[in-house]
Amino acid sequence: MKAIGYKTAGPIDAANTLEDIELDKPTATGRDILVKVSAIAVNPVDFKIRQNVSPTDDEFKVLGWDAVGEVVATGEEAHLFNHGDKVYYAGDLTRPGSNAEYQLVDERLVAKKPASISDAEAAAMPLTSITAWELLFERLAIPRSSNSKATWPDVLLVVGASGGVGSILIQYAKALTNAVVIATASRPSTQKWVKELGADFVIDHSQSLVEQINALEIGPVTHVASLTHTNSYLEAYVDVLKPMGKIALIDDPETLDVKKLKAKSISLHWEFMFTRSMFSTDDMIVQHQLLTETAELIDQGIIKSTLNQTMGSINAHNLREAHRLLESGKAIGKIVLEGFDS
Repeated sequence: MKAIGYKTAGPIDAANTLEDIELDKPTATGRDILVKVSAIAVNPVDFKIRQNVSPTDDEFKVLGWDAVGEVVATGEEAHLFNHGDKVYYAGDLTRPGSNAEYQLVDERLVAKKPASISDAEAAAMPLTSITAWELLFERLAIPRSSNSKATWPDVLLVVGASGGVGSILIQYAKALTNAVVIATASRPSTQKWVKELGADFVIDHSQSLVEQINALEIGPVTHVASLTHTNSYLEAYVDVLKPMGKIALIDDPETLDVKKLKAKSISLHWEFMFTRSMFSTDDMIVQHQLLTETAELIDQGIIKSTLNQTMGSINAHNLREAHRLLESGKAIGKIVLEGFDS
């Protein structure tokens, strides 16, 4: 089968950073399903691993943790899907990725693709949807609107809101909770993007967050979704958060002075969507369930795909360009590649 991989970690312009290669097609056993991949999305985790993690043997490392495809084989213990089902998923960080014509994935991490959108539109969704869902409902524990008993409104600050996670997080918050959403974006294009996704207020993260939030006069922030540069904004979070507020982050700050959170009893939560698959947790099936509900929300027109740019077919050249764009920090929404060259 065709695939794209690398043998030595390094910068995007290094020789043989990503190569077109041929690999053996894998065989499904146990609870795995074998998926013929039709579209993939690219995420920051892809380039972070490519920059820093070389294979431990002489084999190629295949990246990719967003895919849409067709089930072509199932393991003897798999029962959630049938041959021919169109599915979408984000997979497992510890296994070969979706930058290949065929991929093995545990069925508990997979859901049927939304029927109303294209493969490219669906490929943009899994990893960021899982991350945003777990961050919003499990880490921050913001109640679903149907069972909200809060005596004050939840005010959610989303920092770095125009990226892949922020783009779906805003939609979940507006569709499924009663929270007021403050989104940060610094460029006219990104400000327009997050407004269209439903943000109630948009502020500029290159300016003082405290002054801008105070000027809104909507009361204190109760929850923060910190999607980038957490160490730079931590003091501002402490200033604007209500006592006993919550911060959830997805980035990797080198240092973080958590003592600043003590006076207000602010809690800090890390969200890493690969935790369930990496540790084979008892509740891995939750990712199947939340992707299934997301597909239903999409098919009902409540949530829309965060696809913003397609970059051609799935090959090493196009994948390098997608990595380069993501590394620039200027991407809006999600980047997708579709179909392998014949």
